[in-house]
Amino acid sequence: MTSSVDSKIKKTNSPSRIAQPGCSFLIQEEKPQNIFISEEWNEEQKMIYDMVQDFCKKEIMEAMLSRGREFEITKDKEEILQLFDKASELGLCGVSISEEYGGINLDFNTSCLFAEASAYGFSFATTMGAQTSIGSLPIVYYGTKDQKEKYLPGIASGELKASYCLTEPRSGSDANSGKTSATLNEAETHYAINGQKMWITNGGFADIFIVFARIDDDKNLSAFIVEKGFGGITLGAEEKKLGIKGSSTVQVFFENCMVPKENLLGDRNGGFKIALNILNTGRIKLAASTTGGCKLSIDQAVTYAKQREQFDTPIANFGAIKHKIGQMAVLTYAAEAALYRTGHNINLKTEEFLSQGKSENESKLKAIREYAVECSLLKVKCSENLDYAIDECLQIHGGMGYSAELGIEMGYRDARITRIYEGTNEINRMLSLAELTKRAIKTKEVDLVGAGKKIPTYILKQYLPFKSNSGWNQEERIVKNIKTLFMMLSGKAGQELKEKMVDEQEMVMNFADILAEAYFCESVLLKVQKLEKNKLYSGKDFDIRKKALQVYLYEAIDICRKSANDAINSWATGSNKKMMKRFTNKLLFNYDINVKNLRREIAEYVYEKGEYTL
Repeated sequence: MTSSVDSKIKKTNSPSRIAQPGCSFLIQEEKPQNIFISEEWNEEQKMIYDMVQDFCKKEIMEAMLSRGREFEITKDKEEILQLFDKASELGLCGVSISEEYGGINLDFNTSCLFAEASAYGFSFATTMGAQTSIGSLPIVYYGTKDQKEKYLPGIASGELKASYCLTEPRSGSDANSGKTSATLNEAETHYAINGQKMWITNGGFADIFIVFARIDDDKNLSAFIVEKGFGGITLGAEEKKLGIKGSSTVQVFFENCMVPKENLLGDRNGGFKIALNILNTGRIKLAASTTGGCKLSIDQAVTYAKQREQFDTPIANFGAIKHKIGQMAVLTYAAEAALYRTGHNINLKTEEFLSQGKSENESKLKAIREYAVECSLLKVKCSENLDYAIDECLQIHGGMGYSAELGIEMGYRDARITRIYEGTNEINRMLSLAELTKRAIKTKEVDLVGAGKKIPTYILKQYLPFKSNSGWNQEERIVKNIKTLFMMLSGKAGQELKEKMVDEQEMVMNFADILAEAYFCESVLLKVQKLEKNKLYSGKDFDIRKKALQVYLYEAIDICRKSANDAINSWATGSNKKMMKRFTNKLLFNYDINVKNLRREIAEYVYEKGEYTL
């Protein structure tokens, strides 16, 4: 590995305060100065972003455009592996591996920035994501010293290509139901692994497989580090997929694959815990990558809209096109605010746990686990943002977008998987509610009960003028009201439905959407308030960012209103139903802005810059 990435990055933006606990955004008011915003990236972090983005643009985007087609693993395997080697030479395979083992050990937020920049690599981002995240982190976090010394240097250098084998034909979202077995031989030296895994990214050329299997009749899965050279491994053909065609995806069959006993990863019965923690990491990294995809979609749409003329004028001048560009920019701006707020909180929590005497790996794992709810919300919102952005980008391109010539249709197909892997968006919506409920009721980490007792008094105050010392009266009230709406409706439904609530998946997803809007609305408000307080922008530059906030809040009110009414209509009856709807309407008041003009101004600002620069 070269020194292309400065090792001191891992120490940048050092935490100087205690992070807000996970989920506590619902019941605690955060101060703008306490959040991290993208304007605070330092020069070394910007260097990483530029280097990764430049690599993706020159080696992948330009190569695909010059050849007139996308990379396909079935046709271009050797060329894709050459790209992998080039990325390895830049040090891009070791972003989460410590220097001791040949990596660069980026702090968590910077690794999210890395993931955002990698989006410009299209399907190659999936290849690199598997290497740097799910393929290596199980060893980074759970490996013994001997396992780390044996495998991590090769993974960091790219000499060893890694994959992650969890999903099975009858085991997807219910990951712990996997049937792959591991049986200790009579000599008690090796486990014989038998079973079938599917949808294995990098599986077609992997040297190392992180395999989840059940030992005997254990309740939970265990995890193993499996070398291809152990034998007993057969690979299926490359899957024919809708998108990410440049990424290797195969089935992997294990037939008496003899794995040394010392290659058990973590504790016996601990594989399911490993899988859950690695998925939390993957979800926020996917949110970063999809946010990068949104920015790329905006850039491509803006370039084409300014060039393409109809009726003797660039289509960029049409209101319908400005609506699309403005909305894409607004969604991306809010996503970025929530994403890096969360990533930095994970940094802060890691430092907090380290200061308590916990090991580095335990600190990182506990910090990521702390924000499991936020990671799920980010995965859902950001992947759906990308689907919206690339769809509108294609629409702006018209027939040229549908043609394969410009690669827009490839991006459209590639984006679709993001709502499926790392847990489907439906599963992540339900997981966010389940985890929040557990922390409120079982572990008592989040005092939703105490906060709920204040709701009646708060709703009564809605009939009085709202006062804020910050000058953001309406905006702060919107954020507070969405939080209150979530707690009121989910709390009331939980009281009445009790254990039956889990079966009302549609309603649970309604509540998850309100919860997500509460987090994203607060994040983008805090970001703009911090920009104002620190005077990071002035004049038009600040005004446009404030307008992006206003448009986002305007849209969020409508999303919450529909989700609330859908949920209320699902379970409430009689006077209870009328009361819930009356309170909902009071909380979600009319935010009177000219949203059409604001979107147009945002679009015109992006046109002026020539790309997404918010």
